[in-house]
Amino acid sequence: MPHPDGIARRFDDFVQRYAETPGCQVLLECLDAAAQRGLDREELLYELVDGATGDNYPTPERMLPYVERVLAHYLSEEICGGRVQPADLQLFATEGATAAMCYVFDSLAANELLSPGAKVAVMVPTFPPYVEIPALDRYRFDVIEIRATGRNPGGEPTWKYPPDELRKVADPSVQALFLVHPSNPPSVALSHETRETLVDIVRRHNPDLMMITDDVYGTFVEGFRSLAAELPENTLLVYSLSKHFGVTGWRLGVVALHRQNVFDKRLQRLPAQARARLGARYRILSREPDGLPFIDRMVADSRQVALNHTAGLSAPQQVQMALFALYALTDRGQRYKAQVRAICHRRMARLYQALGVEMPHIPLWTEYYTEVDVVALARRRYGDKFVEYLQAQYEPVDILFRLAESSGIVLLNGGGFHAPAWSVRVSLANLPDDAYDTVLRFMDKCPLLASCFYDP
Repeated sequence: MPHPDGIARRFDDFVQRYAETPGCQVLLECLDAAAQRGLDREELLYELVDGATGDNYPTPERMLPYVERVLAHYLSEEICGGRVQPADLQLFATEGATAAMCYVFDSLAANELLSPGAKVAVMVPTFPPYVEIPALDRYRFDVIEIRATGRNPGGEPTWKYPPDELRKVADPSVQALFLVHPSNPPSVALSHETRETLVDIVRRHNPDLMMITDDVYGTFVEGFRSLAAELPENTLLVYSLSKHFGVTGWRLGVVALHRQNVFDKRLQRLPAQARARLGARYRILSREPDGLPFIDRMVADSRQVALNHTAGLSAPQQVQMALFALYALTDRGQRYKAQVRAICHRRMARLYQALGVEMPHIPLWTEYYTEVDVVALARRRYGDKFVEYLQAQYEPVDILFRLAESSGIVLLNGGGFHAPAWSVRVSLANLPDDAYDTVLRFMDKCPLLASCFYDP
């Protein structure tokens, strides 16, 4: 097992011997990035080396101390635009953003912050589980959809949220707001005007609103700023490194919550009977369970409370998470971010060029996904009567099944994301460049296949 005394000196000796190895240079840059942010180099090194061995449960259960500080700096700089102090964030490392979602819903229900029938708002289009989970029998929330119905003068969607839609959360009976930001699948971040409108509505009309924002695509937008930066006390931030680094299999997620937050305040305002029930639930964790913060309750709930001592993301995964985050904060990591954005932009341009359609100009677009409007494409090429025939004789998924059968490429129907039914979601991050040519050739062919049976 590693020994803390002299670990920095031993590391320096190691990197001197292997100075020409690219990995050593990257490690040095990562440690420099940490030191520039006030982290003790020797203590950080020991935590990383000890964590990599995986010989202990993560301690504290919520997150390793230096890994938490590293990720707090990353979220502050890359997701919150530097508007939130890292020291103000409490973090919980999770098995990807997927686990974070599960833990959030579970703890909101277990702590009676949302009861069956509670009114919640979801900004759509969105990742389907954010609509499907509230409908489960365990939750049975009353879901109000806030729709991105904005269109430009040419009638093309801009995926903006009109003020009338945003005003739905002004109703104090709406207790929570869920959003993916930037959105999935439109891949558009909230405009400055939209953020300002939402902030004003919440502060003036619904100051106790609990906001859960899933910001996994944030790094793909220049100048991105999370709602956690605009309404830090109201916002629980879910994040994963999987999209930025293409490492979904590592399961590297985190929940971030400001130390002063409405979740904790709402816990203290629960009726006496509810607080007594929750005190009994968490009594094995604290002599004063009533004062246990919401984020620590999430940790316990993730392991059925009784197994709290075994909670938390594995230490080796947390080490990998810290290395990714530190790398992102280096000059090398910033160049990588620019390269990733350029790849998505190049593929998007290639996609629309092959479609023969002008590439949309959407502000704050990640270009990670795009929604191809099959009806608009068919109308442009074959006319209105053909579109009527296509919609009468076929389902939107028919095109997707044929594509999968013929090429092995799987795309998703936009309707499943509460986007237009005849839209197709194309990911610009998951396939090699030439795969998009295959997709487009097939999409051209599908209407032709249908037209063989069409007699105008």
